[in-house]
Amino acid sequence: MDMNEIHAIFFEESFEGVDTMEAGLLKLDAQSTDSELINTIFRAAHSIKGGAATFGFSAVSDFTHGVETLLDQLRSGQRQVSDELVGVLLASVDVIRDMLDAFQQGRNPDTDAIARCQADIDQQLSGERASAAPASSAAATESLAGEWQIRFVPQADIFKTGNEPSRIFRELSQLGELTVNTALQQSIDFDDIDPEDCYCQWQLTLRGDVARDEIEACFDWVRDQSELEITAPTLDAEAATAEKNAGSVAPAPLPAAVSNDEPAARPAAAAKDSGSIRVSIDKIDALLNLVGELVITQSMLARFGDREQTGSTQGLRDGLMVLERHTRELQESAMQIRMLPIGASFNRFKRLVRDISAKLGKKVELKLSGEETELDKTVLEKMSDPLVHLVRNSLDHGIEMPEERRAAGKPETGVLHLSAYHEGGSIVIQVEDDGAGLNKERILAKAIERGLVSPHEQLSEEQIHQLIFQPGFSTAAALSDLSGRGVGMDVVRRNITDLGGRIDIRSTQGQGSCLKIRLPLTLAILDGQLVRVGNDVYIFSLRSIVETVLVSPAELNSLAGKGSVYRLRDEYIPTVRLRDYFNLDCEQPSATYLERGGQLMVVVETDGHRVGLFVDELLDQQQVVIKSLEENYLPVSGLAGATILGDGSVALIVDVPSLVQHLENGPETMPDPTATPESNAA
Repeated sequence: MDMNEIHAIFFEESFEGVDTMEAGLLKLDAQSTDSELINTIFRAAHSIKGGAATFGFSAVSDFTHGVETLLDQLRSGQRQVSDELVGVLLASVDVIRDMLDAFQQGRNPDTDAIARCQADIDQQLSGERASAAPASSAAATESLAGEWQIRFVPQADIFKTGNEPSRIFRELSQLGELTVNTALQQSIDFDDIDPEDCYCQWQLTLRGDVARDEIEACFDWVRDQSELEITAPTLDAEAATAEKNAGSVAPAPLPAAVSNDEPAARPAAAAKDSGSIRVSIDKIDALLNLVGELVITQSMLARFGDREQTGSTQGLRDGLMVLERHTRELQESAMQIRMLPIGASFNRFKRLVRDISAKLGKKVELKLSGEETELDKTVLEKMSDPLVHLVRNSLDHGIEMPEERRAAGKPETGVLHLSAYHEGGSIVIQVEDDGAGLNKERILAKAIERGLVSPHEQLSEEQIHQLIFQPGFSTAAALSDLSGRGVGMDVVRRNITDLGGRIDIRSTQGQGSCLKIRLPLTLAILDGQLVRVGNDVYIFSLRSIVETVLVSPAELNSLAGKGSVYRLRDEYIPTVRLRDYFNLDCEQPSATYLERGGQLMVVVETDGHRVGLFVDELLDQQQVVIKSLEENYLPVSGLAGATILGDGSVALIVDVPSLVQHLENGPETMPDPTATPESNAA
């Protein structure tokens, strides 16, 4: 394992530690302090600091040292939990996260943000400490100036557990001036030396104004693997006072006996995201069992070919049925490995809601439900930004100020509810608030002002609500860093549509709004309808198909700028022949449907817009594995990917949202799918 792989593990574990710190800090309550929660936060900070020092990211370890000191004062009872302190610690979490991200990406961290946060931490540390510790523990937490004597005798196997004494000495050197003397624990025969064992012991002298707890914290990870004796300074009162008045002693560099060359803080070499996910052992066991069953079935079929006569096929049929079942179960089990609970994503909004509500002067309670609901890792990651936009909108536009809520007969504290659940083959995510709801009159007036609708046009309530997804649309009265720029909701809908999902709005003015997002469970598997166009096979997502109808040429009409349209009950929908769209050079459509009264048209829908697509023949419905065209060939307009059918042939998957968007914009905007991306852009 090279250093890049070790660094990748360090960054992954450190980011988890940062998330643990943030989640714990958001739970801290000044009214009821949870000592175990504080210990959890402290351990996470201590691990980050120790790991950063070990791998040479001294900027991270130096900054985290102050954070760790504040947390240590909390857990020892020297300091009480307060909103101000929690705010400083949360800001420090942001700085640590940014520093880790900077070193991982090979860039410099934001030194201004680090300096500002460090100043806040120093101010907290220099302030008056409200001691609540019992008198019996005063000696342990009181800072004493002078020379601390430390005898450290580790067990022989300390290196095998990943602990390194030089790392401990680096931490001690940050507390004061450190002198290190090394000796052998016993006389040894050099012929019997195990290079992985430790044969040394150390006598350390630490000079400075240091508390015993700070020293003991440096040895937290090796307490069970060593003998440790710490002797407090024995200076008289006059000498101690003189030393305190002289000011603090600057930490000296680590002695040469410990380390000859301290690695400087360096960025990770273009480290990429490891792309790893943690998987339950039960899921792994299920997958391995299914693979074993699949191997057995394959062996059965192989033996069958050697023994059975040509005329007997029942055994082959039985074997194939078993193989099909195990293959399907294997596929489902493999898909489960990529599934992650949405709770990890939901929990991040606790911090967002806390910060924004405080900034706006609003009181908001965040409720979460369905955190255990699982969906594909890729879908989960791509939904992060849309959910942030929706939550920010609810806080800014939806939930009212406390005085407005009181006047409306509502509780001062508004409720923002994030929920997730499975429904059919999809996952549903809801963002619901009990705020003011959408103001239809204001939305419609703004749309008329911007020319999106005519003043005399009659729109349904649903159509008015959908106007907020128009690019650049905003009803905010003034610009702010939260709203007013008309950027966000159109991006939300586009991102959700790109994932094969949809978003619906339900709102009652004065009572609140609910935005309902429906997404596929995975992007790797598609329930598809196979169709033939000319000599080629194409696939539509079953979720996008509304119905299939036979259309005679007399039922089609031409509209200027819209091409051919078809009246489907009470609405006209644009139509397109896929053989023309994909420039297929093939024979005319089969006479089968023409003899039955017309051509076959598949009606598809996305984002509330319907389009008719003419095909030559409907084939089977089946689950297909999506292969990326962009990774294996080039991006092609109108196609979402490809798949390999059972006979080994390749079928192309139609990108319905893209095709519908082009048709809605007019035939003249339709790109040439046979051209390269560069020529289409031109």
